[in-house]
Amino acid sequence: MAEGGVVVLSGAGLSTDSGIPDYRGPSGSARRSTPMTYQTFTRDPIARRRYWARSHLGWRTIGQAAPNDGHRAVARLQEQGLLDGIITQNVDGLHQAAGARDVIELHGNLARITCLDCGALTPREEMGGRLDAVNPAFAGVAIAFNADGDAELADESLDGFTTVDCLDCGGMLKPDVVYFGETVPADRVQRSFELVESARTLLVLGSSLTVMSGRRFVLRAVKHGIRVAIVNRGVTRGEPYASLLIDAPLGIVLPHVAAVPTA
Repeated sequence: MAEGGVVVLSGAGLSTDSGIPDYRGPSGSARRSTPMTYQTFTRDPIARRRYWARSHLGWRTIGQAAPNDGHRAVARLQEQGLLDGIITQNVDGLHQAAGARDVIELHGNLARITCLDCGALTPREEMGGRLDAVNPAFAGVAIAFNADGDAELADESLDGFTTVDCLDCGGMLKPDVVYFGETVPADRVQRSFELVESARTLLVLGSSLTVMSGRRFVLRAVKHGIRVAIVNRGVTRGEPYASLLIDAPLGIVLPHVAAVPTA
């Protein structure tokens, strides 16, 4: 770390101390519903309405989450000039909230809403206000929350929920995140590959690397002879490629590395 040239690849495990569960690690909850796919969202009005009810409630938790000691430590390392870049698989925006700059958000950000027809972007707060206005009696209670902001609700809580369309063109609205079955924009992937290829070390934080979306950057680093270090709770598929593997809480390890006080 001391010589710099580090690129961070972060996953859901970095945000667990902020109250956001991860997918497969110690805080991950067992999903009753399968993750929303792009195909289902765009083709099935009933599934889309039910998704918006769950996501609207989930945003009340995700939107209020604050950066934790791990996020602040990453921002501090960047401030110290030790990081060349940050790539995140997370959609919570907590890296930026902690002060990090120029973060590549592979999977987008839940704080933005996009129109699939005209491309207009609007803040999530505006969308939340519109949904509250057309659903004044909505009183769903979350059974659990997922890392993608999708809350688990009893089926009866979902009935009667009303969605809204784009104010500019009347088109279909969707959180500005990459769903299952949807491709990460090619420019994001290319910028991420370029960062990794120019790094001395790829530092993976809080990712099991189960899906290829993140693991491909580890494979690219190995191909180019770049060191891989991993800090994660639990099993990671990057273990065979790592020259350093630490199974420990990120909120403890990272502030120590960055020499910053914990909250």
